[in-house]
Amino acid sequence: MSINRYKPHVIILPEDKADEEIANGFMVSPNINYRAIQVDKPAGGWLTVVQKFKTELISEMQKYTACITIMLIDFDCYEGRSYEDRLRRVTLAIPDDLKGRVFVLGVLTEPENLRDAKKKERKTFEIIGETLALGCPDNKSELWKHELLRHNEDELNRILLSVRPFLFSF
Repeated sequence: MSINRYKPHVIILPEDKADEEIANGFMVSPNINYRAIQVDKPAGGWLTVVQKFKTELISEMQKYTACITIMLIDFDCYEGRSYEDRLRRVTLAIPDDLKGRVFVLGVLTEPENLRDAKKKERKTFEIIGETLALGCPDNKSELWKHELLRHNEDELNRILLSVRPFLFSF
């Protein structure tokens, strides 16, 4: 089933297969309106996510003003670069007129590290995504407070203001 581009909807651009599985788990959570969310194929790197956003989604978002985009990237920084540096580099690609509808979320290192940290609980990427969705509407999930995810707090609060009315079932 495809989304209705004229109604409020979310498009998720995952960096890799692990991020895609997390997004798919989020989407199939029972508290999510799955008709209002679409998960694209993995881009193959955070720079490719940014490139795909620039070449495909900017014009789509300008045409369909109910579209919200989430860039789901890993913040596995190399060469001494920080989370803030990668976030700054990604957000520079977002035009000013779209900044209120584009969000950047992700694991501080790599999703595999989050899955490994939750190994005792036998959490797959999909279960991690579903757990995050279940804790999303009120932002009270312990998983969102995990050391590999808590850097998303400001962005999560910002996105919840935009998506709560149409994405979550109560």
